[in-house]
Amino acid sequence: MNRCAALALSLALLLGAAAAPAQVTRLFPPTALRGELTGVAPPDVLVDGKPARLAPGARIRNEENRFEVTGQLAGRKLLVHYTTDAGGQLLDIWILRPSEIANQPWPKTREEAAGWRFDPIAQTWSRP
Repeated sequence: MNRCAALALSLALLLGAAAAPAQVTRLFPPTALRGELTGVAPPDVLVDGKPARLAPGARIRNEENRFEVTGQLAGRKLLVHYTTDAGGQLLDIWILRPSEIANQPWPKTREEAAGWRFDPIAQTWSRP
């Protein structure tokens, strides 16, 4: 292999490694609840089988923490963490990774969250 080819190969490998997405630890707020979200027709969704609505400007992050458009939820059933605005509409939605799904327990209702203790550093909940 000549020097130019070796240099090109080294550069390609270096750029490929730099382009590989690093999986960052996502920090969820203590107001985030867990639920099963089913996309119906934006802005309408179901959360744990109950009708819900996406807030104007709702932010949806996929497993790679990239933003998705609301139309990509239609017809999908996903385990998510979500927050709501003052009117009860879904504001922030995080589609969970397998490692985040394994993080148990996580509250599904405001009442559970009010009675449990949240460690924001470890991103864990504990029941009293």
